[in-house]
Parts: sequence; C-alpha cells; structure tokens
Amino acid sequence: MRTITVNGVQLFYEVLGSSGEPLVLVHGSWVDHHSWDAVVPALSRSFRVLTYDRRGHSQSERSASPGSIREDVADLAALIEELQLAPAHIVGTSLGGSIVLRLAGERPDLFRSMVVHEPPLFSLLADIQNGQGMLQAIKERIAVVVGLLEANNIEGGARQFVETIAFGPGAWAQLPSEVKKTATFNAPTFLDEMHDSETLSIDLARLRNFSQPALLTLGEHGPPFFPPIVQKLVNALPQVERKTFVGAGHEPEQSDPETYVRTLIEFITTTNSSLHN
Repeated sequence: MRTITVNGVQLFYEVLGSSGEPLVLVHGSWVDHHSWDAVVPALSRSFRVLTYDRRGHSQSERSASPGSIREDVADLAALIEELQLAPAHIVGTSLGGSIVLRLAGERPDLFRSMVVHEPPLFSLLADIQNGQGMLQAIKERIAVVVGLLEANNIEGGARQFVETIAFGPGAWAQLPSEVKKTATFNAPTFLDEMHDSETLSIDLARLRNFSQPALLTLGEHGPPFFPPIVQKLVNALPQVERKTFVGAGHEPEQSDPETYVRTLIEFITTTNSSLHN
C-alpha cells in the first residue's frame, strides 16, 4: 500500500507501468481507484498510470473539516507534482472530470492533454433552452439523496443516487456487493460534496486559456442532462474533440473497457503526433 501526504491528508495511490508518458486517472463520487481496474492493465502497457483514492474515499484519509472541490483540485495538483509526473495526460470521469476541468483552468502547465467524461457541472444548465427544467429536476433528485444520507439511511441514499441520477431504475440491484460496500463507506464524502456550493459549477472563462488538446466524452445511454453540459464545455475549450461511446452510459471505463482504452490511446497518439509535427 503506497500513501503520500498532501495538503494535510494521507492519500492512497498506485503507479503501474514502468515506461511511457504519465497518465493520471481521477475517479468520481462514491467510488475509488478500483473504478479503473478494467482499463489499467491495458493502459499500463503504454503509460505510467497513476490511480488514487481521492480524499475521503476508501483508503485515503478524511479531513477533520468538510471537504471541498477546491481541496480535491489542490490534492490532484500536489500529487502530480510530488510524484514528478507533470506534464501528464489527465483523465477524469463524473465528478473526477469536474476536478480535472478545474485543474485545467488553474494549472494548465500540469497537462499534456485532458480527457473528461460526463462531469456533473449542473449549474451550466441554467442558461440553456429547457435547461431550467432539467436543473430543477436534478436538484430535486440530489435533495432526496442528501435527505436520506442525513437521516442515516446510507444504503437508501446510495441506491437513490444510482437509480435516479447516475444510471436508472434497477441499477442498484445489478451492482456487485463490493461496489455497494464502497459506495456506502464513501457516502459521507458525497454529502460534503453536495454541501459545497462550488461542486456543481465551473468558470468557463478560465477554460478558454487551456490550449492543450482536450477530449470530452458522453455515453449514448447516459443521463439526458449531460449532453448540453458537455456542449457548453466544448464551446469554451480552444482545442477540443467530442465523442459519444455507443452503447455505453455513465461509466464506459467499466461497461466497455476495450473501447475506452482504444479511445484514450488513439486520442493521445494523435495528440502527440500533432505536437511533434
């Protein structure tokens, strides 16, 4: 077990692959570094792959005070610098994607490229056509989850999140027992995230200064509020591609790992070719 102390908390991490450019993978809410297990073996043949448990998740320490997305961004920056991985290809899914995007706006020097899948930046829905209705619906769903967690109905809150926000009805029953255990263990950190007023927002203006290549992705069967969010991000980034994973949803790295790995490798290879020309 490898740990490192950054910003006052001890984080668990793993680096696999002894050669190649650094590739940093940032997980979303409720889960931990194991969410990348299906893709790390293949990716580590081409890259030095860093996975870690974000603060308050699984094997990483919880801070004494409520966590914030700013702390997550600072942790990611410190981890990359302490392990001497900059500049790296940095990949994030769900809230991990929101963290990566914020870091891109603050510290573009840490990046070779960026890949983000379905970041829950719901505040971006506020000023688009039909966006207010979607925003209100998602706020109501989140409020139900938060209410269950605050009432100490941890499994009920986790199930509600999985079935009304991330995936769909019946999805909780299909999850492996280990994934359910991880979600319930990490539930307090999700509460912190939802109590942080900045978690679901981003300053698009800062992204306009990110000149490195970016790839933003969606799942064909992902929740309907993500396409307009991703499009606003696409419009803000100077050098960006957009891709939809056919047949996939909110976690393509788990549901279709072969396609996910191939997509990352093709994007990074193309990126490197264009940089060297």
